[in-house]
Amino acid sequence: MRIGVIGTGTIATAVVRGIAGDGHQITVSERSAANAAALAGEFGNVSVAGNQAVLDASDVVILGLMADQAATILGPLQFRADQRVISLMAGTGLDQVAGLVAPAKAAAIMLPFPGIAAGGTPIMMLGDADLVGALFGAKNTIFALKDGAELDAYTCAQAVVSPVARMVADTAEWLGARVSDPVMGEAFLRELVASSLAGTESRALIAALNTPGGYNQRLRVHMEDSGITPALMQGLDRLESAS
Repeated sequence: MRIGVIGTGTIATAVVRGIAGDGHQITVSERSAANAAALAGEFGNVSVAGNQAVLDASDVVILGLMADQAATILGPLQFRADQRVISLMAGTGLDQVAGLVAPAKAAAIMLPFPGIAAGGTPIMMLGDADLVGALFGAKNTIFALKDGAELDAYTCAQAVVSPVARMVADTAEWLGARVSDPVMGEAFLRELVASSLAGTESRALIAALNTPGGYNQRLRVHMEDSGITPALMQGLDRLESAS
């Protein structure tokens, strides 16, 4: 495909890296000049151009802009009716994107994670699942959602990654003070948590680790008694009400 990318921040740069080896012609904008130059230097099929030149060279356009800057940046540009647009802008619905890119088609909203650069990551999306799947589905798992409310709920729920990472980091610090190789200790914990959750549905994993009097059961019960579940639900509810 002929793909244009306007905005080359962290996520948009990761998106380009994830598809640069797939034979597409990719043109990225000069915004975040260092990232754009690095992509063009690394991949022979990636070139850098001004925003309008990006659109002129592309049939599929990926918007990697901050939502509050989109109207200012996109307003002067001329889109074509035959173009399809994928937005990476959180908090901006398909109807809003459509108004920014007319007469092009606002095809999809896609909210990826930095791991898309290497593949093997989940992608939340709304809209044209065939287009998103054609670009990213071979290396990643596409989660096609039914409407904006569902996308908002997923966006809130994905925030669990940070507190989980904090728990692993705190546990690694506790372990590191007690073992000869703290780096190995953290690597062990990361691999343990990632592999356990990847291979088993979460409720089944809890049941499997519920041996009476076992270490896992005792720590989980202690944390539940300390209020971890109500605190998590309250935090998610606050994210939802603020979205």
